[in-house]
Formats: sequence, structure tokens, C-alpha cells
Amino acid sequence: MARGPVGHGAPAAVSSGHGAPAAVSSGDGAPTASSSGDGLPAADDFGAAVAEVVRHIPPGHVMTYGDVAAALGSRASRAVGKVMAHEGADLPWWRVVRSGGLPPVHHEARAHEHYRAEGTPLVQGTKTWRVDMRRARWSPATDADDPF
Repeated sequence: MARGPVGHGAPAAVSSGHGAPAAVSSGDGAPTASSSGDGLPAADDFGAAVAEVVRHIPPGHVMTYGDVAAALGSRASRAVGKVMAHEGADLPWWRVVRSGGLPPVHHEARAHEHYRAEGTPLVQGTKTWRVDMRRARWSPATDADDPF
């Protein structure tokens, strides 16, 4: 499995799963890894489930790390970030943003190119820009073709 540059949230390749199962979490919302034969999904399954959600975000729309986790029945937004940072290069990584609408750290310029190409609504501030979350936020629960 390929990895992105260390510490910069650069997405790298994700192994895709077909019909990836939702993650099972511990009491704190973090995904749990499987030991052999215990019936719980492995950490790889959480990564595959994250990838499946991200693949379904339509062009011009975004989800936050927390939104992706919630779509999987989890509160593990940091685990979603970790999956995206290490294994998300083959995904539309720019469609997963921080809660305030800011793009992934150290990838602002590349994300901005994608947002402009897709027509993602942006808000220009005095010093920086962000995604207009009111207009661009997407949820699989409100999509008529709900894949989850």
C-alpha cells in the first residue's frame, strides 16, 4: 500500500472495497481493528469504508472529516483524516475539508484548482478563502441516490 508524504496529509492510494461495511467503533467512536476470527471489521475495512463514502461525494460538493465519520456511524473524524492523509491519493481528497470549510493543510493551492474546476462554492475572506459550507456541504443521507 502506497503512502503519501509524511505529516503533510498528502493522499496516496487506497485499496478499494466493494460494498465496504460500516466501521465498528469502540465506546469513544474510534474504529476497532479485528483480530483473527473475532467478527469485527479490520482497520482496513474502516479505510475502505471511508474511501467508499469519499468516492460518492459529487463534484462541487464537500463533506467534513466528521461528516464522513458520521456517515459510517462513527465519531472518529481524526481516523478519517489519517486514512485520507496516508491512503487517499486515488480519491477526490479535496472534497473532504475541515469543519470550517478550509481545505487539507499544505494542499490549499491544489485543492483550490479542483474547487474552481468543479464549481465548488467558495467564500473569499480578507486573508484567505474557504469552501462555502452552507452551499457545498453534501450528505449521503439527503442524496436521492443514497449509496449508504
